[in-house]
Order: sequence, then C-alpha cells, then structure tokens
Amino acid sequence: MRAKSAIPNPDETKKITAYCAAERYNIFEVARLVRTEGYEVDPYGTGLYPQVVHIQVNNALESKETGDILIFPSGTLVAWNVPERLSFRLVHKTLVSAAEGPHMESIETEDLAYVEDPTRSSSDVSGDTIILGTGNPEDDTSRQSSQADRQESSAHEVDTVLAKIAFSSGLARSTKLAVLEDLLDKYFDSTRAIPTVLSKGERLRFSRRFILGKTGELLNIRAQLNLYSELTDALPDIFWDSRHELGLEDYYTKIGRALDVSVRIKALNDKLTYAQEIAQVLSDRLEEKHGHFLEWIIIYLIAFEILLEINRLFKEWEDASDPESTANLLKLYLKEELAKETRSEERVSSTS
Repeated sequence: MRAKSAIPNPDETKKITAYCAAERYNIFEVARLVRTEGYEVDPYGTGLYPQVVHIQVNNALESKETGDILIFPSGTLVAWNVPERLSFRLVHKTLVSAAEGPHMESIETEDLAYVEDPTRSSSDVSGDTIILGTGNPEDDTSRQSSQADRQESSAHEVDTVLAKIAFSSGLARSTKLAVLEDLLDKYFDSTRAIPTVLSKGERLRFSRRFILGKTGELLNIRAQLNLYSELTDALPDIFWDSRHELGLEDYYTKIGRALDVSVRIKALNDKLTYAQEIAQVLSDRLEEKHGHFLEWIIIYLIAFEILLEINRLFKEWEDASDPESTANLLKLYLKEELAKETRSEERVSSTS
C-alpha cells in the first residue's frame, strides 16, 4: 500500500480507500449482488451504469452521514468515507462471486484523504489530498426555498457524485497499476538468477514447465496492462459523454498526475521490455533443449540401424563359417548335382 503524506487538519479530512481484488468484475453480477444487499444502484441517476456501479451507504445507525462506494469493471472498489468493516465485507464476501481472476490473498489497497469545501463549486488536488468542492455556484442564501432551488441542489449533488467518480476512476487506475507492478516484481524475483548464470557462462538449467510458466506470466501482465483495461488510455470511455463544464477529464488527469500514473506506466513498460528479453532467453533455451532432444533421438535411431546392420552381417558371417548351415548344405548339394550332370554328359558323349 502506498504511503501518503500527513494531513495538516485530520479533523476535517475524510478517507478514500481503493481495493483491487480481481483482474475484472462482472459489473452486471456486481449490480445484482449489491441489490440483494439492499443497496440502490446509481441512486442519483448519473447514467454511468454499467461503466461503474455507484451505491451510497450509511456510516452508522445513529448517524445521517453517508458514504459512497464506486465499483469498476477493472476489479477495483473505491470507498469514500465508508467504514473499513463495510468495505472489507463487500470485497471479501459480497463481490467474490462477481470476480474474474480474483487474487483475494494479495488484495492491493491505496489510500487518499479528501476535504469537503462548501465554499467552492469545483474540485482540485493538493498533494495527496483531494479538495472536493461541495458548494453550489448558484447558491443564494437570501432566496427562499422553492421547487427550483431543490432541483438545483439535487443537480449539484449529482455533479459532486460525478466528481467523485472521476477521482475514483483515476485512483482505481493507480491501484490496478500497483497490482501489475507487484506481479512484475515477483516475476523478476523468480528470474533474478538468469543474468548471473549467463554472465558466468553457465548453462541455464530450467524445466520446460518453468519456462512456459514464466512466459505465460509475462503475457498475462502485458495483456492486463495493454489489452484488458483502460490503464493506458488517456481518457476512459466513462467521460466521453460527460458535460465539459464539469471538468471531469481535468479531475481524472490531476489525480493521475498526483499518483505519478503516467511515469509508472512508462517505467512498467520499460521493465516489461527487459522482462521480454529474459523470456526470449528462456524461449531460446527451450528451443535449444528441444533441438538437442531431437538430435539425440536421431543419433539413437542411427545407432540402432547400425546395430541391426552389424547383427545382420555377423549372422551372415556366422552362417558362412558353419558347414552345417543351410546355405553351405545348399551349395554342397548344388555342387553334387552339377557334378552328376557333368558325368552324365561325359558318358553320353563317350558312347556316341
């Protein structure tokens, strides 16, 4: 889990926690599961489902304070001002059946702090703290409450939720990236001896199972980074249809910059390039071992053919040396028959 800088006013800050527990979530199954728990999906009608599942939870029975939970298809859950026990239960129990490629034994978590600022309508990121603007830009305290005012207030609550979704999307991206960073670190740990062995001029003694396993691990990491997620996208699809004046793209970019996401993606790709070189060495070694195996098979076949030929020649020699052999008896018989025929011809010629 990434360490975060200290917050100067802890009494005014609230906590955001992101959990990445799977390669992906079946978002439709997620919606079904949270509904069975009694939660309403997309309570503010943002229209962003099924790109994200948003639910609101009560922090305590005696408190009117609510928290927000955003669940993304990337296998990540982001909780805003939600008790840890509730987030833990959702991740470890409720959503398990919706997880594809779960890694419950190594769940990645990442924390941020946020402050609600009712004096501003826009949000910002300061260091590792999100300043969430909760003020209504058209708020006029001198006006009396009316139906229009309530509608504007509701619309502003929707805008605040959208801002949370934008920040959450960026945080989920960072947490997902941390999972891939950890997987790649484990890959390097398991192949750390290879450069040392090669530098000593020694042969690599790895099994076919090990080599294929390492190749599969690397392909899985690269696929998760470049194919199966929006990690490398400049802007996720979720924001394409959002209103420009909300600045959601800006929020997403700011949180990504604060968490060094672009720098980390570049570093991860560089490491993947190096890992690919290691995988190529392993692949070459596998081909070399397979080639040697085929060579030995050919050598054994040739040796077997030679032994068969030697055995045949030996038997021929043995037969030739044995006077009682069938071949020698046949030769003797033919000689006798030829001699008889010759004597018979001589007698015929002498009588004539």
